[in-house]
Amino acid sequence: MSEKNDRIIPTEGGVLSALTSRFKLIVRLMMDPRVNMLVKLLPIGSLVYLISPIDLMPLFPLDDAAIVWLATIAFVELCPPDIVEEHMAAITGSSQVTGQDPLEEESEVIDAEFHEEN
Repeated sequence: MSEKNDRIIPTEGGVLSALTSRFKLIVRLMMDPRVNMLVKLLPIGSLVYLISPIDLMPLFPLDDAAIVWLATIAFVELCPPDIVEEHMAAITGSSQVTGQDPLEEESEVIDAEFHEEN
């Protein structure tokens, strides 16, 4: 596996924690307007395939799960790395990238002018 995958899913907490983090990451990336709409079609298409009665390989019972799993991996890999890191930092509670949740409303900004006195 690449080093990038080690940073995307935290290793502490076990499998359930990793799955929860992955699910939260995918939901957050789907809601992020900075992620390309064509890339967002991957998880949507895999869910449509999951509920559709058409199977690519009807003798293989796990093909639906494999398609969803591969689509989610491809989705995260195709998203811009800096955006993925921002969302993972927000999910894990660390502020290593920006310190601000990218999906939260912008904080209150006070606009002012500075005049230097002579």
